[in-house]
Parts: sequence; structure tokens; C-alpha cells
Amino acid sequence: MNQISNYSVIGVMSGTSLDGLDLVQCTFNKSKHWQFEIQKCATIQYSKKWKSTLENLPFKNQQIISETNKDFGKFIGKEINKFKDKNTTVDFIASHGHTIFHQPEKKITLQIGDGKTIAQETKTCTITNFRNLDVSLNGQGAPLVPIGDLQLFEEYKFCLNLGGFANISSKEKNGIIAFDVCPVNIILNYLASKKDLEYDFDGELGKKGKINFELLQKLNSLKYYQKKYPKSLSREWLKENILSIKEVSILKTEDLLATFYEHIGFQIGKLLTEESVLVTGGGSLNSFLIEKISKYSKVKISLGDTQIINFKEALIFGFLGVLKIRSEVNCLSQVTGAIRDCSAGEIHEYLPAIN
Repeated sequence: MNQISNYSVIGVMSGTSLDGLDLVQCTFNKSKHWQFEIQKCATIQYSKKWKSTLENLPFKNQQIISETNKDFGKFIGKEINKFKDKNTTVDFIASHGHTIFHQPEKKITLQIGDGKTIAQETKTCTITNFRNLDVSLNGQGAPLVPIGDLQLFEEYKFCLNLGGFANISSKEKNGIIAFDVCPVNIILNYLASKKDLEYDFDGELGKKGKINFELLQKLNSLKYYQKKYPKSLSREWLKENILSIKEVSILKTEDLLATFYEHIGFQIGKLLTEESVLVTGGGSLNSFLIEKISKYSKVKISLGDTQIINFKEALIFGFLGVLKIRSEVNCLSQVTGAIRDCSAGEIHEYLPAIN
């Protein structure tokens, strides 16, 4: 096993809600336990062109997807070059990429942002494709963040991330359990866009609406919520199970938002039954959403500091890279349902051009 215990890493994350590309430059070191420090972080907003490209890519042919994979890798590499501290040596980059397909039951998962291209653009070793190996081992390929929750945020019973989808981890006597809970920003932002808004700031639109209890009952009755973990959600699931509901296409936007806030609050809140919870992700900045979760929960909700709220997932993908470099387990079968734990990710070394 690699005996080095100090690493300087750039973690990269692009979430399903298309909020932007999250970059974190951080260090990890291990004595008795793993510790981290964030040096700098930034979110790169997507241009209208990139946003449209990523939204529509699932409907394109294989050639376009392959070309976009390399183009997106080049984009990530260029943004990293602008972002990174020129006075600090980075050991490697760990990039989640952007999810285009995620259908683990069909052994399909694709996160674009070509690792080889990023490595060449940045002249830095790059680790990508953190989900593929687990899916090939009959796992969900998600969630991957729990290994970080377990080793970097051990003081919290629950870690809840409010991104495109909510995911939660809970520390138990025999380790940790984790799963995707319900759609959050992916549906809230979709509805806000109908009013030409990027997102519903502090739930201002949702507060004006009335809950439609017929739709709320349909949402809370979805089969996914009765499924036992391991389980994960995807854009495909949202389209098939939520956007297809009749009320979603005919109700006023404000009423839909009011109903979805109630639904999200209920699905998440009922899981928070004891001790403490750390809440992160873009949704944690929405005070109305936090109010709805609090309504149904029995715990004290702790919001992380601004860096942790916005960049915890990018940070943890950096940590997944550290564990991969060390050939240590970074993907837990008790979380994903795979036949065994694994050290996931593909390592792409920088290869200088030969003249």
C-alpha cells in the first residue's frame, strides 16, 4: 500500500441540477484519522450553450456523445488551469464529471468529461469514472459520498445533501447506510424555469402556491419510496415517474412548487429521527425548503459553513481519488448493493508529447 499520507488534490463535481461546475483545491492527510483542509473553491456557471448541450445530450447519438465527452473534458481542463493555485503542486485531479445516463439495472451509467483529455489539458494525473466498476459488480453506482461522510464527517449521525436529488447517509453500528431520497433541485429548478427563473430563491414562488393534495398523495405513493435501500434516482426516473403525472402538466407553477416542497419535506423529514444532521448542497440555502424538512423531522438541523454547503461533494470526490491512488476501498457494497466493496475510478496519467 502507498505509504504517503499527505495529498494535494483538485476535486471536480457537476450535479444533475446543472448549477455549475464545482472545483475544490484541498489537502488530505492521515495520522490516526483522515483530515482535510480546503484551500480554495469556486463554482463555474455554465454558459447557455453548455447548459443546453448537457440537458439535451441524452437524446443524441453515440458519436455526438463521444465528441461531447472529449469537449467537456477540455472545458473542465481549461477551467482547472484558470482556477488552480500556480504556486501549489497538485498531486492529481479527481473528477466526477456530469451524469448523462444512470440506469444501473441495465448496467448503464455514463459521466462525461474525458479523463485522458483533462490529464493532457492540465498536465496532471486525473481520476474519473467512479461509478462504472460498482455498476459492473451489480451495484447502483451510487451514492458514492458515504465513504467521505464516514471518514471525514464522523461527528454527525446523518449527512444530508440537497442537490439535484437528495441523498442521505446514516451511521450505524456496523458501518453506514445511504441512498437517494427524492428529487429536489432538479424538479424545483425545472418548475422555476417556467417563470424564467434559474431557481426559486428561498421558496418565494412556492410560498405563493397552494398544496394540491391529490398530487401530493400520488407523489408520496410512488413505488420508489417503499423500496428498501440500496437504491438511487436518475433523470430518467424523474421523467418516467413524476413528469408523466397529469397534474404536473396542468397545475399552476406556484401550486406545483408548493406541493413539491411539502413532498420533499415529508420524504426527507421522516428519516431524520435522532441525533444530529449535517445539511449541505444548494438546496440547504433555500430557507423555505429547510422549514419544510424541519416540520417533519425530529432532529436539530445543522447547516455546514458556506464552503462545506457548496463544495462537500467535490471535496469528497477528491477524497475518493485519494483512496483510489492508495488502492483502498472507496465504494461500499453495503451502500450500493454490489457483490463486493471496490476501489473505483480510472487513473489517467499525463503523457508528455514526444517530438
